[in-house]
Amino acid sequence: MKMKMKRYEGNPILTAKDFPRPVNSVFNAGAAKHGDEYVLLNRVEDLEGISCLWVARSQDGVHFTPDPQPAMVRATEGHYATYEEYGIEDPRITRIADTYYVTYTCYSRYAPCVGLARTRDFHTFERMGVISLPPNKDVVLFPEKVGGRYARLDRPTTLAGKCDVGGNIWLSYSPDLLHWGDPRPVMQPRKGGRWDNKKIGAGAPPIKTEQGWLEIYHGVRETGSGVLYRLGVVLLDLEDPSQVIGRAAEPILSPVAMEDFLGDVMNVVFTCGAILEDDGEVKIYYGAADQVMCLATVNVDDLIALCLK
Repeated sequence: MKMKMKRYEGNPILTAKDFPRPVNSVFNAGAAKHGDEYVLLNRVEDLEGISCLWVARSQDGVHFTPDPQPAMVRATEGHYATYEEYGIEDPRITRIADTYYVTYTCYSRYAPCVGLARTRDFHTFERMGVISLPPNKDVVLFPEKVGGRYARLDRPTTLAGKCDVGGNIWLSYSPDLLHWGDPRPVMQPRKGGRWDNKKIGAGAPPIKTEQGWLEIYHGVRETGSGVLYRLGVVLLDLEDPSQVIGRAAEPILSPVAMEDFLGDVMNVVFTCGAILEDDGEVKIYYGAADQVMCLATVNVDDLIALCLK
């Protein structure tokens, strides 16, 4: 089958020039619908190279206007300063009941770990805790409990001697969103010359469908000129998301446009957020070359069919 992925012809939808003060780049935004507006919680890197999280709003999901000030900046004192020393990055947004939970990467001298915050209005944000040991990142929360517990996907990284056994996606559970355990492996990079053979990580929070949990993830391949980031899709069992129902053989989005190559990191498309519309369209918001925000759309049935092909 031929998947009908469509890049928005007006890409990029957000650049550094759109922000009310000088910044270096905007990328890797979490995405949500709140009331009658679309919200992107963007990773914005300042001119010193330190990232914060900055809200941009839209009525149509395409044309976004950033708020006057960032929503969250790194903590410089108190408990969280230890973990956020070098900035906060790559937020994912999951709505559970009437609350939007934000998982984000805390970056410090101790390697990346994962923070959790929450908001109900996208104007005020409350930090809830640090929910992983380092090194860990790419945490996405499921939008409802699985078997009576909260569930998440993450990507811990481990070095065992000379063998790098990191880069896998894992599932774990929690009674309260703060204390996590019962870890289970979900899937690994595919060996050989495959497009996701070096490492993989969860992208957008899982989307519930009748056929299973649809997860858009990123995969990395080592090339002669550096790493290449693409997006793929996998379908997980509704009752036991550690079980893979089907995983698409080919990527759904690859660096091919000019904005995917011209930036701080070449050859990168990377998503932290996707929105399923009532008509079945999936809006995938992705960072291109760690520099700008872009949009692509596809029908959810096409993604499911690709997993089951």
